[in-house]
Amino acid sequence: MAESVALDPVDLKILRLLQNDARTTYRDLAAEVGVAPSTCLDRVTRLRRSGVILGHRLALDPARLGRGLQALLMVQVRPHRRELIGPFVERIRALPESLALFHLTGPDDYLVHVAVTDMADLQRLVLDEFTSQREVARVETRLIFQQWECGPLLPPAPGRQASDAG
Repeated sequence: MAESVALDPVDLKILRLLQNDARTTYRDLAAEVGVAPSTCLDRVTRLRRSGVILGHRLALDPARLGRGLQALLMVQVRPHRRELIGPFVERIRALPESLALFHLTGPDDYLVHVAVTDMADLQRLVLDEFTSQREVARVETRLIFQQWECGPLLPPAPGRQASDAG
């Protein structure tokens, strides 16, 4: 598990603002958090080097790209062995329909978020790219009606322990 990084209120405000709009200029960001632009640049650079900021992503609308149907596929792989996992993961990540892939505990080994053109395309994807693979024992499909972004992601409040949440 990665070690957490100490963040002060200015760092937290920078992270909150960048998560809302990663294209914010350093000058605007600095003005918003009340520091000099050079200080803001130094802080963002430190947050990148420490691994807190992993990168910047471009968000696309799958429907406007002709992929108006999204689904979650729960996939069970048998046997669940290391030599099968690597190739399976790389194959799924390379599919143009794949948006996200999660390795899970529990009865399902993987959760795959996909975007396809329509129901026939989803059926093709499940049959040709998943169940046709020898190691795939089962695929369960859930259609996504609506999706919301959450966040921003910030560290737990000071003094709050994981055990306090339950």
